[in-house]
Parts: sequence; C-alpha cells; structure tokens
Amino acid sequence: MIEMPGSEMFQRAIAAATLADAPPTVPPAGGAASAIGVVFAIAGSSSRILLDRSAIATLEDRADPILAAAGQVGSQVKMRVGSAWLVANVRSLRLEDDTGTCVAAEIDFLGEGDENALTGTLHGFRRGVTRYPMPGCEVHPITTADLQTIYAADDRANIDIGTVYPTADVRAALYVDAMLGKHFALVGATGTGKSTAAALILHRICDLAPQGHVVMIDPHGEYASAFRTNGAIHDVTNLQMPYWLMNFEEHCEVFLTSSGADRQFDADILAKCLLMAKAKSRLAQEIAKLTVDAPIPYLLSDLTNIIGLEMGKMDRAGDTAPYLRLKTKIDEIKADPRYGFMFSGMLVADTMASFLARIFRLPGDGKPISIIDVSGVPSDITSVVVAVLARMTFDFAIWSRNEPQRPILLVCEEAHRYIPAGRDSKSAVGRIFGRIAKEGRKYGVSLGLITQRPSDLAEGVLSQCGTIIAMRLNNDRDQAFVRAAMPEGARGFLDSIPALRNREGIICGEGVTVPIRVAFADLEEARRPASGDPLFSELWRDVGGEDHILERTIRKWRAQGK
Repeated sequence: MIEMPGSEMFQRAIAAATLADAPPTVPPAGGAASAIGVVFAIAGSSSRILLDRSAIATLEDRADPILAAAGQVGSQVKMRVGSAWLVANVRSLRLEDDTGTCVAAEIDFLGEGDENALTGTLHGFRRGVTRYPMPGCEVHPITTADLQTIYAADDRANIDIGTVYPTADVRAALYVDAMLGKHFALVGATGTGKSTAAALILHRICDLAPQGHVVMIDPHGEYASAFRTNGAIHDVTNLQMPYWLMNFEEHCEVFLTSSGADRQFDADILAKCLLMAKAKSRLAQEIAKLTVDAPIPYLLSDLTNIIGLEMGKMDRAGDTAPYLRLKTKIDEIKADPRYGFMFSGMLVADTMASFLARIFRLPGDGKPISIIDVSGVPSDITSVVVAVLARMTFDFAIWSRNEPQRPILLVCEEAHRYIPAGRDSKSAVGRIFGRIAKEGRKYGVSLGLITQRPSDLAEGVLSQCGTIIAMRLNNDRDQAFVRAAMPEGARGFLDSIPALRNREGIICGEGVTVPIRVAFADLEEARRPASGDPLFSELWRDVGGEDHILERTIRKWRAQGK
C-alpha cells in the first residue's frame, strides 16, 4: 500500500497539473466547476485518483444533481487529455491522509469525447480510450449536460426504458439490434421489479417492431395479463402442440421410465418402433432417408401396436419387460386428460405449418409476441414442452437459412429451471438452450434469460449474453456469478448492486454505449404482469364466502383446471 504524505502533496500536485496541462484560454471543466482532484496512478482500465474533500464540498449545494453527487461511488469524473475528455466511473473511495482532506478513489475508464474549443464542453462521446492521462492530470466533475451527451442515443434503433440514475431527465436507451444480436440476461432477486422490467422492455420492443417475432416461456402465468392487447396468449387450453414434433431425445424423456443399462435398451426399442410408425405416414413416402428425428405425423396407436408386435417376437417372457414398460407408459399418457394439449388423438394431422405460424407470429398481425403459459402443464413434462418450443425455434432458423430471414427472440422466465448448473444440465432442454446461447445469433435466434438465481444457471450461459441487466441481488454467490460475467470496465458498477432500490438496475454490454445505472420507467397498469405480492395485512381482513371459495377451488382441483 502506498502511503500519502497528506494534503500538502495533494495541493502541490494540483498546482503542478494546472501549470502543465491547463491552457489558460480554456475554461476549466467547460466552465461548470473547477478541478476536484488529480490522477495519481494509471493501470489500464482501472486507475487511481486523489480527490480534495474541500473542493467536493463546494459542489454539494449545486442545483445540478450530478454535480452535487460528484466524487461519490458510482458517479463519473472526467479528465482532459489533449483535445479530448476522458470519462471514468468511481468504483471505490478510501480516506488517504490523517487530516481527512484527501480521498483516494479507484476508477474505471468508460470512454472519451471531443472537447468544444470555445466552451470546453464534451461532445461526440464514444466507448474506449485512445490516450491515457499522465499522473498529475486534473480531474473534473461530470455535469448533467455531459451525461446527456454520454448517454445520448445515436441513430441506431433503440428503446427508452427509463432515466439514468440519479437524474430525472437523462434518457436511458437500449440499442435493440446490439442487445438482441448477442443475447441478453435480466437478473434480480424476488420483489425487485424484475417481471415488470421484463414486461417494460418487451413492450418497448413490440412497440418498435409491431411485426416482430417474440416467443416468451412463462412458467407462472404472469405475463398473459400484460400482453392481452398486443400478444397471442397460449396455454394448455389452446396450445395444441402435436406430440410428433418431438425429436427422439424428447420422446425418450417422456416415454422411458427406466434408468442405467435398461434405459439404453429401452431407447433402442423405442427408436426402432418409432421409425416404423413414422414410415406408415404418407409424408414419409416422399422422404428418401427417413430419420427418427424427422417431425413426421404418426399415430400413437400405430406405435403401441408395433411395440406389441415386436414384443410377440420375443422367445422368453423376461425379454418382454422393456416392451411392456414402453406400452404401459404410452397408454397411460394417452388416457390422462392433463396431457390432452399435446397427446390428443386430434393432433395427428399435419398442422406443423399452422402451429409454427401461431407460435412464431408469422405474420405478426400487430401482435408480435407469443406468451406460452406453461403453468398448467404437468410438471413431469414441462421441461420437454419447453425443450420442444426452444428446439423448434432453433431448427426453424437453421432450415430457413436460404429464405428471407425472420429473426426470432426467445425469452425464458425462470431460466435456472431449464438451464441448471451441474449434471441436470444434460437434459434435452438444457442442451438446446446451451446450443442457442452459443450458436443462435449465427442463425437469427436471440435468447433472453430472466432469472432470480443466476448462480444456478449452467456455467458459461450467462457469459454468452452480450447485455446484462442486473437488479438488486442479495445473495453473495449470485453477485459473484454476475460480477464474473460482466466486462472489466463495468465491475465498479456492480458494487452498488446490493444497494439498488426496487425498479433500478445496472446495465452493461452491447445494448448500451457505456455501463449505466437505470431507474426503470413506470408501466401502465394494464401492461404490467400479474406478479404483485399479496398484501397479507389487508387480505386477512377480508372475510366471508369461504365455503364458496373452497367449493369452487376443489372443483377445479379435481378437474385439473378443465
């Protein structure tokens, strides 16, 4: 640790810097405020400055809230190097001398802008640093006018999601093409306004592109109320997803009940019988080399009949066990009304084109988003349903490469359920999401991940997201996980994540010019998701009608929502 001799050294550094660097014809800091410190050490993206507490104290009563907050953690400062202003973010503060006049601050450089020759103000801001300052260079506070220049949206397509903290009028913009082109993630603890922030971003995207193609996996049925006017809502009552759209791996997850060596044996039998069932279809006659993964309609009754015929060829009774396991499971699913949205006998027709048109909004007809409410799907096949939807999105993008491109945004709420860390990530849904994260942008598939437990996501998935929107995280492990996925220049912003208020977030990556702290805009009541917390103190005062509540609830319970 370097020990500083106190305020005398600081004053000498200020004086030397003024003589060496500041041309007398240029007003200091664009005429807004005098220097508040000097550069002490330069080390690439992260450097160190010394701040004068007395100089900062003179700014506390300024009407400009940005000037008044000068020197605080999370605030910005600027330094003149040649004809350019370098802008940096204050990461941390530490008292440097015994008299309490000098404060050392760690900073991260954000970018640079040109200096107006007449006023000294900043304009034309851009990411990256061309020339670093020398130790002794003066440090000036940022003003609201500077922030408006820094965060001003350029001519690229962008959406307005709120204001830059702590201002009330500096607009926070997300660049849609850059954000969607390299995936994005929205993370935050329960109760921080994560669902409302997600709805806000998706509404803004839909408003910008009313003929777009967005698919959202909604595990709790929260978003249907938010997108009734500009989206298509699908749940178990109207999803009508044909079972034959599953590939072989997904068939195995639904139909196989065994494990270990028996599972591989059962899978071999299923592959053989499934291929024979698909070969009976008229569509299969037109395909020279039919594979077990091809989405060809077939009858479940044909599959069970073929399994029965193959079982009859067995010489010993013990050899029939795998066939019986398969046939029993398929018959069980056919007879269970909870699976009717997917395994109904009415779904055997070739409806693949109409299904894809409904789900992918082709055309959008002014309702560019499909909300897939899987809250009513039986828990044992929820992951398979999500896997089919995600894989169909990816496969459609691959097989339509020579057609006019129709990029698709796939948004997954509670993403840690489907892309879990550890051995569970070997499931079909974990594999397809992992593949989309790595390869999707090449084919026009964008992935949006929303989660309250980023540390439970499969390793590497979060780092594939080019834009990260981090709301308050209370868990140290989650904070460390997000910090590791953030670019180096944004790490200073992450220190404020535990102190973020509700409906505030840190955004960094491709979707923004520089990392920013955002206060999200208000969303109209009709456009908000149904994710509000119950008010126990009020609801517990509401009494009466309990017998009718129980009667209606039990009726729906027994009918499984039918």
